[in-house]
Amino acid sequence: MAVSELALTSSPCSRAQTKRTVESSAPYVALSLLYAYLLYLSWTPDTLRAMFASKYWLPELPGIVRMFASEMTVASAWIHLLAVDLFAARQVYHDGLKNNIETRHSVSLCLLFCPVGILCHVATKVLAGAVGRSH
Repeated sequence: MAVSELALTSSPCSRAQTKRTVESSAPYVALSLLYAYLLYLSWTPDTLRAMFASKYWLPELPGIVRMFASEMTVASAWIHLLAVDLFAARQVYHDGLKNNIETRHSVSLCLLFCPVGILCHVATKVLAGAVGRSH
């Protein structure tokens, strides 16, 4: 787990310390550099041709499956997912601060199953709004 992921989900950190860590762009820069390097290593002259083999030049599943036969391509895709998950978790965290809503559960889910975490955050916002209106 990256430092930012730990800061987002662990409760022993002070709120100020967590906020400072989450504000940093360092994890995104590191993941981006690693992703670019792995992507460079994984692509071959035939990569684009394999991916966009249809007459409409749209990616098709068989071409994508052939690409993911390479360990380097899988590694670059994994780093891509980590970066996106971390970014989404950061957005959820900031939205929670802005709206004074608990986000630890949604952030944790974003880091594991990003779309589920976002959905959970939206549901939490709706429920928090409903509870707030009833008081």
